[in-house]
Amino acid sequence: MRVYVPLTLSGLAEAHKSGELAAGPLLAYAVTPALREWYVSDDIEELEYAALNRAAQASLRLLAGHPDAARRRVVVAVDVPERSAAVDPDRGLDQSALGEVRIAGPVPLAKAAAVHVDSADAEEDVAAAAAMLGAADLGDDDAQFTVDGAEDHDLMWFGVQEIPQLLG
Repeated sequence: MRVYVPLTLSGLAEAHKSGELAAGPLLAYAVTPALREWYVSDDIEELEYAALNRAAQASLRLLAGHPDAARRRVVVAVDVPERSAAVDPDRGLDQSALGEVRIAGPVPLAKAAAVHVDSADAEEDVAAAAAMLGAADLGDDDAQFTVDGAEDHDLMWFGVQEIPQLLG
């Protein structure tokens, strides 16, 4: 099963150094039944793109909580056994939890298929979105417009072997 793990660049650096994304439990996003129902598509590529975007939103939340982190969203695509990804049944109907899964055990970085990262030209919009996230959560339409501006930037694809250059 392909899962998308939200990180920051500093989190990616830690994973690169330790060889693990986390010891667990690890929050990730995947094509879940609830995501399929919400997205209303049978195209697996579209569904995986939706899961990737949910992880990018979670990465933005991580950035909002770490003001000293580089203002670039990071998502690591990892292949894990399907039995290791669990959906929380208590959050199944929660709109904010669509596609959310928990990985119980350690996830070796060697299992990563790719890394998705904002380009440098997205940093200003991502920084503004991270700063306005709290106000957007409280219903401020102008703040939501700013947060949505980060989503105008597609994450770039990198091979796992390119992680040292991303961090350099």
